[in-house]
Amino acid sequence: MSRPANPTPSQLAFLVLCLILALTRPCGALPSAPDYLQRGWQRLLEEGESCADCSPEECPAPRGCLAGRVRDPCDCCWECANLEGQICDLDNTNHFYGKCGDHLECKLDTGDLRKGEVPEPQCACLSSQALCGSDGKTYAQICKFQEVFHAHPEANLTVAHEGPCESEPQIVSPPYDVWNITGQDVIFGCEVFAYPMASIEWRKDGAEILLPGDDPHISVQFRGGPQKYEVTGWLQIQGVRVTDEGTYRCFARNRVGEVALNMTGLPLPKPRPGPEDEAESEELDDYY
Repeated sequence: MSRPANPTPSQLAFLVLCLILALTRPCGALPSAPDYLQRGWQRLLEEGESCADCSPEECPAPRGCLAGRVRDPCDCCWECANLEGQICDLDNTNHFYGKCGDHLECKLDTGDLRKGEVPEPQCACLSSQALCGSDGKTYAQICKFQEVFHAHPEANLTVAHEGPCESEPQIVSPPYDVWNITGQDVIFGCEVFAYPMASIEWRKDGAEILLPGDDPHISVQFRGGPQKYEVTGWLQIQGVRVTDEGTYRCFARNRVGEVALNMTGLPLPKPRPGPEDEAESEELDDYY
């Protein structure tokens, strides 16, 4: 079968992307184009635009398609669709890198571009609405839910309702032990996910009051994020004193439940013996 004389949609899409490069590099010089354009164009040249007669019984069965299935370029066989974040064909022809899966669209990723860089077409989820699955887990959006659904078909996972599942706070980023010396500042962080949103409290083992209490060199701060339905709290101790040594705990609670996040310690190094201490130690050795 001879190739068509007029440009195909795939070729037109390449020309459009090539025009983006025109201000900084010649369009005819394929080696200077981005790698993903070179690979896609090479595939098109090798495979061609023509399709043989369709024989569905000869089509291989695709497996592990986390984003669902789509028809191949010849609209004959099924193949795995592209996942969120994978490179895709802007013209939706499936000739270069394939089509996006269910609830996904192919968009140019223009974020964090450096000078001279060309945006890459990537699959992006059409929704940012969180979902509650029948497994009691919260999914950031329908695309993440679909990935788990296709990965575990035996689980018969369904959407319980829109919005996150109500649950007690969950540890996202626990506080860590800090080794410090007196006179310096120290900050503990505590990040939790919860719906409804959680409140965070800080306590020191052995003390009954909530921090910071009335101590001016201790302060606490809170803010929502960094992700949706998350909250982060910080405990700051300015000019650490010997009396600040101990174990601190982060408590998170909402109407569903309460959790004490991993305890974190603030150990202080033991003071090194001075000349007087060493002399006293030698006298005791002589005595014994």
